[in-house]
Amino acid sequence: MLLIPAIDLKDGRCVRLRQGRMEDETVFADDPVEVAARWVGAGARRLHLVDLNGAFAGEPVNGEVIRRIAAEFPGLPIQVGGGIRDEQTIGSYLEAGVEFTIIGTRAVRQPEFVRRACRSFPEHVIVGLDAKDGMVAIDGWSTITDYRVTDLAGRFEDDGVSAIVYTDIGRDGMLTGVNVEATAALAKAINIPVIASGGITQIEDIDALCRAASSGIMGAITGRAIYEGTLDFAAGQRLADDYNQVS
Repeated sequence: MLLIPAIDLKDGRCVRLRQGRMEDETVFADDPVEVAARWVGAGARRLHLVDLNGAFAGEPVNGEVIRRIAAEFPGLPIQVGGGIRDEQTIGSYLEAGVEFTIIGTRAVRQPEFVRRACRSFPEHVIVGLDAKDGMVAIDGWSTITDYRVTDLAGRFEDDGVSAIVYTDIGRDGMLTGVNVEATAALAKAINIPVIASGGITQIEDIDALCRAASSGIMGAITGRAIYEGTLDFAAGQRLADDYNQVS
């Protein structure tokens, strides 16, 4: 299992939000490229980049920063979300060296877009599903839909997405612990990998996810915990690697 550091981008800087609220941010660094280097140096084997401005604008805003990070670490798998609403944006990111693009709100509003994207860019599309109490949320978590996360994930699996990033929005950025039970339930319901997100706080959360990895959890995104120091990233990845060797 991979521990994947998150680099959330707002106005060109590395920040973290609490429960997706743009007005409730903590700035961790002015240079996201240096942040990426820090996590790569600590053993990261994949990066999770989010264009927060882009997510709200509906188009890339921090694309230049993302391109700089991709150019700095060629060959390192990078997944990018936020503001990806058309195939041109996907193609542009892939050309810049990004390996996976994450489709969020548009995947829910226009599922046929996911199908087209998977046909045009096979093995490069991930869908991000944010949920509360099993129901999918969109529009920066401001709207709870009538869609069950397991139902939508199954549909996107059939379309050919590479993985599902599952975020429990009740826990994201709150340092309250990861929802292992819900993440494992989703992973068991589909046959493509699930990447956990939201609530990871300490090494015990990594241990719990590793114990459930056989359900189909292939990675975990961590943000605030590694920036505020409640989780040592390198130690967390070593723990995951130990589980990988055993399994």
